[in-house]
Order: sequence, then C-alpha cells, then structure tokens
Amino acid sequence: MERSSVVYQTYVKILERELICAMGCTEPIALAYCAAKARSVLGKMPDRIIVEASGNIIKNVRSVIVPNTQGRRGMAAAAAIGVLGGEEKALLEVISHVPEQVSASLGAYMEKTEIEIHPLASESLLDMIVTVYAGEESARVRIADEHTNIVRIEKNEEVLFEKDPAENQLPETEGTKEDVCEGPDYDLLNVKDIYEFAVTCDLEDVRPVLERQIEMNTAIAQEGMRHDYGANIGKVLLRRGNDVRTRAKASAAAGSDARMNGCEMPVVICSGSGNQGLTTSLPVIEYAKELHAGHDQLLRALLISNLITLHAKNGIGRLSAYCGAVSAGAGAGAGIAFLYGGDEKVISHTIVNALAISSGIVCDGAKASCAAKIATAVDTGIFGYEMYKSGQEFYGGDGLVVKGVENSIANFSRLGRVGMRETDKEIILMMSGR
Repeated sequence: MERSSVVYQTYVKILERELICAMGCTEPIALAYCAAKARSVLGKMPDRIIVEASGNIIKNVRSVIVPNTQGRRGMAAAAAIGVLGGEEKALLEVISHVPEQVSASLGAYMEKTEIEIHPLASESLLDMIVTVYAGEESARVRIADEHTNIVRIEKNEEVLFEKDPAENQLPETEGTKEDVCEGPDYDLLNVKDIYEFAVTCDLEDVRPVLERQIEMNTAIAQEGMRHDYGANIGKVLLRRGNDVRTRAKASAAAGSDARMNGCEMPVVICSGSGNQGLTTSLPVIEYAKELHAGHDQLLRALLISNLITLHAKNGIGRLSAYCGAVSAGAGAGAGIAFLYGGDEKVISHTIVNALAISSGIVCDGAKASCAAKIATAVDTGIFGYEMYKSGQEFYGGDGLVVKGVENSIANFSRLGRVGMRETDKEIILMMSGR
C-alpha cells in the first residue's frame, strides 16, 4: 500500500486517535472529565453538582470502582473526584494524578456537596451533562457520542461553545493549535485493506502507539496477576493450565480484573474501551512470545488485531447491549492467525467463525465479570482460527453468516446496533431495579 494513499494515511490517523491512554473504566472517567471541565469553566469549587446521563453511561458507571476514590463506585464518586481533583487537559487520564490528600478528602466533600443523578433521554447512547454550581453561578458541559467529545459549554446560562454531536470531532489536546480536529473516515476500514496495510506499512508511522500499548497493557495484566482484584479470573484460569491458549486468556482477563476493580494504572484503549484494548492486544503479545516472533512481526499482528476490532465495532457504536469484547476477541484471533502465517483469506474466515459463535453476549455494565467475558471472547477468537486451520468454517446461511466477510461483519454490526436496542433498554431497567 502506498504510504501517500488516502487509506494508508487514514489508518494511521485512526490508530493515533483510538490507541490512547485511559486510567480507569472509560465511562466513569469520561464523567470525571466532563465534571472537571465544568469546574474549570465555573472557575471555583462547586457546592452542588447535577449529573444527567444516558442509560448506557449509568449502566457502565454503576458497578465499577473509580480510581483514586478510595474504593468508591458509581456516578456520584466519578463526578465528585473529577470536580475535586481532575485535570481536564489530561482527557481520559483526568484523575491519574490526584494527590493523596485530595483523594482522602473526597468523602468529606461528597458529604457536604449536594450531588444529584438523573437519567437523560437522548438519541445518543453515550451522552452526559454535568452542571455545577457555586452560589448563584453555574457552568454546564455536555459530552456526546465519544468519551471526550464536548459538544456544549455554558457559563451562567450563556453558551460559550456548541457543535453538532454528529460531527464526531474531538476537543483539542495539549500541543494542538486547532480547537477541534476532524475525525478520520472509519468507513474506509475493510479486511482486505487492513491486511495490506499491516503487511506493507512503514512501522515507524505506527510504532509509538503500538509500543505504548504493549508496555502499558502488559504492565496492568501483570498487576492483575500479582494482586487481588475482583473475581481474579486471570488467576483462576492459570490454575487450570499454563499452555499458551490459557495464558492468552488469563493475561487479558487479569488486566480487566485490575482495571474494573480500582487499579490506578493506565491502559491503552481501543474503540473507546480499555477492556477492548486489553482483549485485542494481550493475547497477541502472549502468542508472539510463544512463537518466538520478531518484534516487528508482533507490531504487524497488533495492527491486524486493533484495526479488525475497530472495523467490527464501527457499525455497532461505542456503547450498546452487545459486549464489545466479542469484536475485540475476533480481532485478537485475527492477529494470532497472522502470527501463524495466515493471509487475508485465513484472517477473514477467523473473524467470521468467531463472530458466528459468540455474538449476542450482552453488556450489562462495567464490572468484575467483564474479565470472564473477555476470556470467553479470546477463546472464541482463537477457536475461530483453529476451525479454519482444520478445514472447518461456517457458511453463508448459517444464522447471521452471509457470503463475504464484509457482509457478515455488517450483519453482526446490525445485530448490536439495531437488533439489541430493546435488550439494552431492558438491561438498564433491570439494573435500575425497575
């Protein structure tokens, strides 16, 4: 693939945009970021906070431990720590550097501060508004569609900034000159071009983001194995055996064990999710060790796994009732197939086989059991490759599988985006006790 081509440059931009650092589950962190931005606009410490959030945000914040909150869970803790100790310029690392004394004062701040949580009726599954008050003054910030996509800022009911959420633009990051940056065209993602890009690209164009992914995601997986987090799925798996397949599942699960249960270490996310970032990378890293693959070969395999995950998730959206680990598990399976010498055809069949088996696993919020779902998705991705290697595959007409990998991906995307919409509503109702 020509380095100057639109597809090549788009893929590089997608990777730079997606493979970013986040500390903590991305939904509570997005809420903390929104709250920190609102406090910054207000210019003083709020004495009242109102959080309005879509059902999927409430679902994904409800049960997960928020880092630097001394083990607290939920919406109020995420908003309060963002207000009290967040650095809004750090985006999804907004609460990475909360001083210990600030963290220790969180309980007292929450006791004296009125914090209200309300459901937000919205067409966007990822939508939140944080309004903060100090006496008669107020500030309001809205994020929609993407975790750091600020679409409206108000101060004392005066609109300071506004844009259409559908623009899918991201706010400025440190070092940029523009207020917003246009997102790349994700519709250019397809298996054929992803494979060609991975095989031919100049690795220097993507090395920084991939090396960071290897370093950070490996570190949190090791942390999850060393200490007691959640249900310790990674450790449970390793008690069953130490073959590469088990290690691949355990590594990804252990990273999620730590991340879902308050570990204060960053991960490199994929498709807006730390769990998907762990799922798409750690099994590939484990197999590369087993196969004694060269480091550059590992990087190319990670290009396959990350871009396939992003392609499979693009038609579903950031949040839904469809567990994103399924897409990431298929991506990991594709990356592992590449390490074994698999070409575009092998990778395509691996993806279809994996999606045909595990699609339909529901997302019932971020929590300890995500680690077990990740292990299942990784196992399915590996099995999808092993099926094809053994001369077996699912054919068009087998359920949602249709002829052609792109057509099958489109079908499973529709399942997650449209077909499971009512399922999503029921999950949210059940989780809210209604």
